[in-house]
Amino acid sequence: MSNAEPAGDAPRHRRARPERRARPKRRLRSNRWHGRGRVVVPSLAAGVGLALSIPPWGFWILAFPAAGLLWWRLGGLSVRARLLAGWAMGLGLFVPGLWWATTFNTYGGVVLMAAESLAPALACAVVLRGARGRTVALAGAMVLGEALRWTWPFGGLPMGGIALGQASGPLAGAARLGGPLLLVGLIWLGGAGLAILATTVASRVTHARTTRTERTTRTERTGRRVRPQVRVARPQVLARAVLGVALLAVVAGVATWGAFAPDGGPATGIIRVVSVQGGGVRGLRKSEVAPATVTAAQVAATNDIVDYDGGRAPSLVVWPEDVVSLDTLIDGTPIEKQLGQLAIGLHTTLLVGVTETVSTQSFRNEIVAFSPAGKLVARFEKVHRVPFGEYIPYRGFFKHLANLSSVPLDAIPGHGDGVLHTPAGPLGTMVSYEVFYPSRGRIATRAGAQLLVDPTNTSSYVTSQVPTQEIAAAQLQAISEGRDLVQAAPTGFSAVLNNQGQVLARTDLGVRALIIRDVALRTGRTIYERVGDLPVLVLSGLLVAVGWLAALFTDPHPERTRAARRERRARVERRGLHARH
Repeated sequence: MSNAEPAGDAPRHRRARPERRARPKRRLRSNRWHGRGRVVVPSLAAGVGLALSIPPWGFWILAFPAAGLLWWRLGGLSVRARLLAGWAMGLGLFVPGLWWATTFNTYGGVVLMAAESLAPALACAVVLRGARGRTVALAGAMVLGEALRWTWPFGGLPMGGIALGQASGPLAGAARLGGPLLLVGLIWLGGAGLAILATTVASRVTHARTTRTERTTRTERTGRRVRPQVRVARPQVLARAVLGVALLAVVAGVATWGAFAPDGGPATGIIRVVSVQGGGVRGLRKSEVAPATVTAAQVAATNDIVDYDGGRAPSLVVWPEDVVSLDTLIDGTPIEKQLGQLAIGLHTTLLVGVTETVSTQSFRNEIVAFSPAGKLVARFEKVHRVPFGEYIPYRGFFKHLANLSSVPLDAIPGHGDGVLHTPAGPLGTMVSYEVFYPSRGRIATRAGAQLLVDPTNTSSYVTSQVPTQEIAAAQLQAISEGRDLVQAAPTGFSAVLNNQGQVLARTDLGVRALIIRDVALRTGRTIYERVGDLPVLVLSGLLVAVGWLAALFTDPHPERTRAARRERRARVERRGLHARH
């Protein structure tokens, strides 16, 4: 019997040991998810705040605290955690900002949002964990990430960018200096300045409370009142406060400079323009509406010009994008003659958006200009096509993943500077989606455009999200290039803007409407039109490099090797095991 007792006890002991080992592992996994939540939740909130700053919500001021929240959250995180934080911020920004894409294809919209979120994720991964250098590195990396998003994939997608939210804010004038990319950098610098001041104040308040608690405890223990000690603010605290104020001062200074920078100069001429909106039902694709119906609506609205303007002949009449759809080239067709007669009857230059079927696989998206004599005198073919809207990249691959019947033909990419030389003057033409690309307005203005025009078609979008973002993009184009701008859309928004980015007139969605306004022709040049995006990109790269140098050579925490990080992680796990046992 004495030999049987140990034999009976041993199995029980062996069965208990695996349970004791498994319990801490489950708790550590729970702590790991808790740690990820502490990264994801603030980052997601920062992205949502940035999304609310852009149209259609337009709370521009939210961009700065949202940027500051992400700046704070990145402190002390590993590369993987920073990558996760940036991607979560991107989802918070682009899921609301690009939600319109799901109305065309739910799966494609989700993939688009996830892909667009990679740019801020990479930008956050570039920033080192230390406090020193994080501010400038984050601002520079976010600018470079936004530039990447404008070009990749499939020619980029500038829609949903945070610069759009500042089109009506106090930073907008800075676009004359460095375009929308400069606005992006200023948002992140301003957000970091706010966060630095907020964390500095919070640390001082926490320190004061702790000191007061300790003094009360000593008073209760000794029975004698302890006098408060006079403490001088630490140099580090003062330095951080000065840094935060300096960053805000830089942002305010650049915004003030932009407000007084060259804005296209005085008017060299005044012309009467009409933006024609035929009206109709929104949320329908091109294949769901008869082309003749769209054209007839435009003709009917154009015939009302005489009644609205008392017989005064306008210098320029702008029709929207692709309101004339042809199965052949326009030259020599009855519609060409009809449009010419409209121009003759109004004694005006008439701009018309035309699509021409070229073959069984391709078509052209053009803007053609008719002179007051009824002759077709100029044409421009759209350069930036809408991927999955006007053409299917890698059609042979994507046809296995989605139904592509709604885009049966691929648009032929155009070339050229976008300037239409017409009797009304040289017109810088950006077709719809192109207004989101700053380079299109800059190329046209450099080529001599004295007025910008944006024939567009946002009829297939159900909500006002894309039309409001397009108005914001038009505002930034007008400010950046120092030119008045005329926008025409078949179901809205149609608008007229001045060179300050102010919306002088805008239609409602879905209605038939005319905007008749006097606009200025200008020949002056802004700083951005002269220098383009290169200086901002170079400066952003330098900021990232300076941030890295500051973090690597002045960070007081020497744990930089993999061995040190592994040892620190092991110590944390050992503490957790000892605490649980």
